[in-house]
Amino acid sequence: MRKVSFLITNEYDGMKVGDILKRMNISSRLLPELKRTGGILLNGNIVTVREKIKDGDTVSVVLYEESSSENVIPTNISLDIIYEDEDILAVCKPKDMPVHPSAYNYDNTLGNAVMYYYRNQKFVFRPITRLDRDTTGIVIIAKNKLSAAILSDEIKNGDIKKTYLAYLSKTPKDDVGKIEAPILRETESVIKRKVDKDGKYALTEYEIIKKLDDGRCIAKVSPITGRTHQIRVHMAHIGCPLTYDYLYGTEIEGETLYLHCMSLEFTHPITREKLILSCPPPEDGELSQKLS
Repeated sequence: MRKVSFLITNEYDGMKVGDILKRMNISSRLLPELKRTGGILLNGNIVTVREKIKDGDTVSVVLYEESSSENVIPTNISLDIIYEDEDILAVCKPKDMPVHPSAYNYDNTLGNAVMYYYRNQKFVFRPITRLDRDTTGIVIIAKNKLSAAILSDEIKNGDIKKTYLAYLSKTPKDDVGKIEAPILRETESVIKRKVDKDGKYALTEYEIIKKLDDGRCIAKVSPITGRTHQIRVHMAHIGCPLTYDYLYGTEIEGETLYLHCMSLEFTHPITREKLILSCPPPEDGELSQKLS
């Protein structure tokens, strides 16, 4: 259970509870459930959204988890937790770990690990930022429906700034640049994307932070938009695909690409404070070795 409260000051005197719920970012999707569960309170008493408020009152919403994620079984896998409070959990995901369970990855995912961590309470696995299986770095998980709704809107509006480290197979001509190219799904593939004039708008910014003797480099990359495989598609588009990228570059047996989400900047869904989370690349990975 999570209780979030709003103290009424003079400027809100005479308004209705429903007006305050809007200011608390309660979405139209969440409101019916709050009504059904008796989760709308005025000074601790269950009320309707039409109830009038006055200076000194407290409007609260109570968020209940009525059940846990049924299709994500708890598995005892360690988590690298970098931040946690009542509303969000942020972890650094290792390589070769899917975020979601699937037919071929039933109990070895981040979801399984998170469900084990919260095994003694009702919990729904709600990842907000998602990474490919071979991409390492920060993943944010919302711990309740309100934080999930607000953070999902932040993602949709491009308000969560993501910065990655990428190991590129070739050094771009410019040390700092922008790639502005629309991305579309390949018609014959469920997974693969391509640059296409009929695709969705996509913008990526990059900066080379280390040039290597073999012509490769390490780049700091920020996807301003959030298209599937955006960094991989855009770097391949300028002739600098990620090293070992089997989809958009050259596949090398036994090797996987090196892409790491090193930092996230966003506004906390409830406190509205700015958060900057960071996570260094795995010490035993090629990225760390090349950077040293």
